[in-house]
Amino acid sequence: MRVLISADMEGITGVTCPADVEPGNPRWERARRFMMSDVNAAIAGFVGAGATEIVVNEAHADKRNLLLDDLDARAQAIVGAHKRLGMMQGVEEADAAAFVGYHAGAGRQGVLAHTYLASTVLEVRLNGEAASEGRMNAMLAAELGVPVVLVTGDDLTCADAAVWAANAQRVAVKECVDRYTAKCLPPVRTAQMIEEAAARGLAELGVVPKPVGPFRYEVFFDAAQPVAACSAIPCVEETGERSVAFTLPTMLTAIRCFKAVTVLAKASVEKTFG
Repeated sequence: MRVLISADMEGITGVTCPADVEPGNPRWERARRFMMSDVNAAIAGFVGAGATEIVVNEAHADKRNLLLDDLDARAQAIVGAHKRLGMMQGVEEADAAAFVGYHAGAGRQGVLAHTYLASTVLEVRLNGEAASEGRMNAMLAAELGVPVVLVTGDDLTCADAAVWAANAQRVAVKECVDRYTAKCLPPVRTAQMIEEAAARGLAELGVVPKPVGPFRYEVFFDAAQPVAACSAIPCVEETGERSVAFTLPTMLTAIRCFKAVTVLAKASVEKTFG
C-alpha cells in the first residue's frame, strides 16, 4: 500500500501569518518544526494501518521546507520546485493520497487563504464552482483512481474538503478567526488527532468515482496585466479585462495548464504596483 502525502504549510498546526510560511523568515524556521510534527503524525498513522511505502511531496513555496533530518525514517520526500505535477508529484504511483497543511481558496475566508499565488489571483472556478487547491488536486487524484483519505488544515478547509473529499478523514488543527488569525491547538494534541485520523482513513479505503471532463478553468486577477501574459498560452483565452479561461479534456492536462497560468501571472507582477 503506497501513500502520497502532499504537504503544504498554510494549514499546518500553529501557522497563522505570512511570516510563518515565508522561507528565510525566523518565524518560518519555527513553523517548519510544526510542519514536521503534522507530517510525521500522518506517517505514523499510515504505517500503523499497514502502509508499506510513504512518499511526502513538498507542496509549499520553493518546495524546500521539510526538515529532512527530522523526517520519519519510514518515509521518503520529494524536495524541489521543478515537478511536472507540482503539489501532486508522485500521485500516479500511489494507492491513496493525504493532504496535510492545506488551506481555503483565493477569495474565501480561511487562514492564509489563496490559490497558488498569495495575491494576484482573486478567484478560481473549475466547471463553474469555486476551486481551492484541495479541490483541484482531489479531482486529479480521482481521475487517476487514487482516493484522498486524509485532509488537515483549519476548520474552513475541512468544511471545504467535505465537498470534494467526502470520504476522507478531516482534522481541523485550528479554527479560523480571520485570514491572519486562528484559535490554535498545540502540536501535542494535533499530532495525536492526525495519527489517529490517518489510520482510520487508510483502514476505510474505498473506490473513488472518476470525474468526467472536459474541465473548464476560469481565473480572475486583481489587475489587468496578467491577462496579456497568460493568454500567450495557446489554449488560454481572455474573457474579461481581468480574467482568462481555458477548457481541456482531462484534469491531468488542465491542472498543468493552470500551473503555467500562475507562473506567467506571477511573472507579470511588478514589486511596487503589483
